[in-house]
Amino acid sequence: MTLTWRGVIPALMTEMKQDGSLDLEATARHLDSCLSAGCEGFVMLGTLGENSSLSLEEKEAVVGTAVKAVKSRVPVIAGVAEYTTELAIDTANRLGKAGASGIMALPTMVYQTDARESVHHFRTIARAVDLPIMIYNNHVAYKVDLKPDDFAHLVDEKNIVAVKESSHDSRRITDMINRLGDRFAIVCGVDDLLLENALFGAVGWVSGLANSFPREAVQLFRLAKSGRAAEALELYRWFMPLLHLDVATKLVQYIKLANQMTGEGAEWVRAPRLTLEGEERKRISAIIQHAIDTRPALRLVA
Repeated sequence: MTLTWRGVIPALMTEMKQDGSLDLEATARHLDSCLSAGCEGFVMLGTLGENSSLSLEEKEAVVGTAVKAVKSRVPVIAGVAEYTTELAIDTANRLGKAGASGIMALPTMVYQTDARESVHHFRTIARAVDLPIMIYNNHVAYKVDLKPDDFAHLVDEKNIVAVKESSHDSRRITDMINRLGDRFAIVCGVDDLLLENALFGAVGWVSGLANSFPREAVQLFRLAKSGRAAEALELYRWFMPLLHLDVATKLVQYIKLANQMTGEGAEWVRAPRLTLEGEERKRISAIIQHAIDTRPALRLVA
């Protein structure tokens, strides 16, 4: 399947049962719900998919479930976040065999690479994996920030085709386009910067809150890309308290609770994560419930 990296692409939750085991049937149901809302692809096994909490065999099962559920209607992109470059290559190839259309490659976990090491890591993956690659650039979470001049060293790697830009700096998209033109598809990776990113040139949105509010996410992105900025801004302001949840340390627990409250999934997570309780649960539940109570009526734009 040809990957365009366009539109709303949920970083999908991995649904679990209360005992922490995989709930692949629930994951398939959630995929179908997001497809019905107009989502144009899925990233499986990102942070929200609890990548680092799953075994390789479980990762293959999640990707296989997604591929079967979408029935070639949209691409399935697999997150690859491993400790070493060699492990990342092996995982990427195995997830490709499980049916992934492309991969979202992260820097190495645990060891914090510098820019030179990161470029080498991504180049080595690209030369060993026969899949299109989106690089996840997020210095807030992973402490390494690849700048436009760093990406210039990767322009000859033909299967590195997209960048999930999560630097929390909207100027970065303009800098990337000014430096590298349209060589890489730029995808927004920070929910509460979506409108700015879309207006400045992002062609897609790897979204957290699209899990819980897929129709609203699709509408927001379509309004922004069709030049209907005033309408997009109104919806964005309603959405913003929810979108802030995507950049919190406990984004997995917060968004899984939102999924449960909206009927999109369940809140169960795998340790060391724990479900929310006490004042924190009350606070997050209140944000979600207010959004549900004030949910705007939508007529999806094309």
